[in-house]
Amino acid sequence: MILGLGVAGVMAGLWYVKAEEETIMAKAASQAEVLSATMTAPGTNTPVFVNAKVVKMPKDLNLAGESVPLDDPEVYERMDKELYVNTYFHSSTIFLIKRSTRWFPQMEPILKEAGIPEDMMYLAAIESGLANVVSPAGAAGYWQLMKGTARELGLEVNEEVDERYDPIKSTEAACKYMLASYEKYGNWTNVAASYNMGRNGFSKALAKQRVDSYYDLLLNQETSRYVFRILAVKEILNDPEKFGFQIPESEKYQPEQLKVVEVKSSIPDLTSWALEHGVNYKTLKRYNSWLRKNTLTIKSGKTYQIKLPA
Repeated sequence: MILGLGVAGVMAGLWYVKAEEETIMAKAASQAEVLSATMTAPGTNTPVFVNAKVVKMPKDLNLAGESVPLDDPEVYERMDKELYVNTYFHSSTIFLIKRSTRWFPQMEPILKEAGIPEDMMYLAAIESGLANVVSPAGAAGYWQLMKGTARELGLEVNEEVDERYDPIKSTEAACKYMLASYEKYGNWTNVAASYNMGRNGFSKALAKQRVDSYYDLLLNQETSRYVFRILAVKEILNDPEKFGFQIPESEKYQPEQLKVVEVKSSIPDLTSWALEHGVNYKTLKRYNSWLRKNTLTIKSGKTYQIKLPA
């Protein structure tokens, strides 16, 4: 279309577009000034972040007490990127903050009992967003375990029961995996990276590149970002307001009061069973997402614990 307008027509068209752009930009700037001047946190004079702000790099960064070599410019820039990405990926990070107050208090004692540093909880945060999700590769649950790995770690995985979706049992299984990795690598940074990449792949990379530190490896994009994402999420969740997230305690999700019903005989219809216990099927699945079908076949001597609202 432009070819048929001639030079004068093209120049006039370009001028018109530029003028429109300037008008739009001027309006946007004016609106931003109004917002910046008027938006404050409810009941305070604290301004809410409207425009992007510089995210300052923390002076001392560590994962489970292991220092991050920020004097390496390549490491510094990778860390810098993840701080910005996770600070301004608002909806995702807000839900991480809200969910962490429900799940971290339940996961932390399990890690502590296993002798695993608290920082390793953040693996679950970046693996699943602290939600029961399934990856394209088939990894499932809060800790994103593959079926074969889950079974090796002692979880039950079949058509009716998949304990990868049980937040407590899957945390216990993830602890077993991380402890085995720590015995192999001797540091938690490499444990975290190998959790994402797999021990075999990570070990081969270390051997091929003849280094012993995650920070010295050239890896695939996902694993290259992985530890830095953990570090960024750790920093943000430990001090959300520092990064512009002003979320009242009342808005954060809390652990729910539940009771446990022990079941020792098969249930042919979980919908009917739920109704008999005063809840609907949706509520049953909310608290027991490890139940994968509408039936539960129980072998002799086996007992399952089903959680319901107290």
